[in-house]
Amino acid sequence: MNADKQVDRIDARYRPVWDGVSPEHQRALSRYFLPARSQRTLLSPTRPRVVKWYCPFAHQEDFPSGHRYCINVYTGCTHGCLYCYAAGYWPKVAARKQRFAQQLAKDLADLDAFDVPPAAVHLSNSTDPFQPMELRHRDTLCALEGVLATRHRFTTVTVLTRNPLLAARPEYARLLAALARPASDHPGWPSWNESGFPPAVVEVSLPFWREEAARFWDPRAPGVKTRVAGIRRLAEAGVPVVLRIDPLFPREPANGIGVSLAAFGLEQPQTLEDLRALVSLAQEVGAHHVVYSAAKVVRPRFGGLPPAMVALRDLYARLAEPKRLEWSGGSWRLPRETIEREITGPFKNLCGEAGVRAMFCMESLLAAR
Repeated sequence: MNADKQVDRIDARYRPVWDGVSPEHQRALSRYFLPARSQRTLLSPTRPRVVKWYCPFAHQEDFPSGHRYCINVYTGCTHGCLYCYAAGYWPKVAARKQRFAQQLAKDLADLDAFDVPPAAVHLSNSTDPFQPMELRHRDTLCALEGVLATRHRFTTVTVLTRNPLLAARPEYARLLAALARPASDHPGWPSWNESGFPPAVVEVSLPFWREEAARFWDPRAPGVKTRVAGIRRLAEAGVPVVLRIDPLFPREPANGIGVSLAAFGLEQPQTLEDLRALVSLAQEVGAHHVVYSAAKVVRPRFGGLPPAMVALRDLYARLAEPKRLEWSGGSWRLPRETIEREITGPFKNLCGEAGVRAMFCMESLLAAR
């Protein structure tokens, strides 16, 4: 189908990505993202194989994130973090994608063939690219090599993991450092110079400082000491790091109800001293910033809520009184004023005292452009 006619049929939710760019770029985006033979009246971005459209959190008219990509190297995740937002849509079993390398190569070739304008890419927002199966399949290594080979098609590269020690292995660290040092004629330099955001970052999720808390909430993810060692090695290898102290939980005593978390059967996730130690780590390794958000209680796609998340929902219900919990996007959330008072406000104060920049998760995502 003619790309100009495709533009006229784009679903209004996605039009902001096409509006305001040149006709040439409109056609390139249409050729890459839109189904070429669809008979539907309205078209949505569906075409790419693994270098996919990424519209985070909301429809484009509400969240103008623009044109960006996500490469979810695997499906599902073996870490089993009790609070993970991806539990609402991930499969029962983590697995390798069939013909990942071939599909990736086709998408990257299409970006060049259609001359698609460069955009930010995220690896991976719904699965850890450095979970244990990477040791066998090395598909993340393949993805990093492919993105580096077509670096001119990507602006900021963001890698999200709970296993930085694997990311810090020489074969990966070399690629990550090279992604953070693109050629001087790369089209992303004006934006990076203006914003101060690195061309590539590894975001490491480390919301806990005590091993017992990590074992309770992140039962199969690498422990605290392992993650800290990986963070330090990445920094030593010249790889820009962002520390995700994310999510944030209520701390004891819960001011709104005056009872301990143990009364709800919960392991204390984070004390203020824990958070202070994490912020100090970010300062030590020269993290570009830290990311924060409040923990949500996500309704899993399969099975019921884990007992710990049932208990957290009960705690949230008490903290929210006299209001009710908010239901949005498949999860229960505290009212905003309760989140600020009980959870995020004290954390932001700690960051301010340490001179460490704290960015809400959505703000951090938008900064990578």
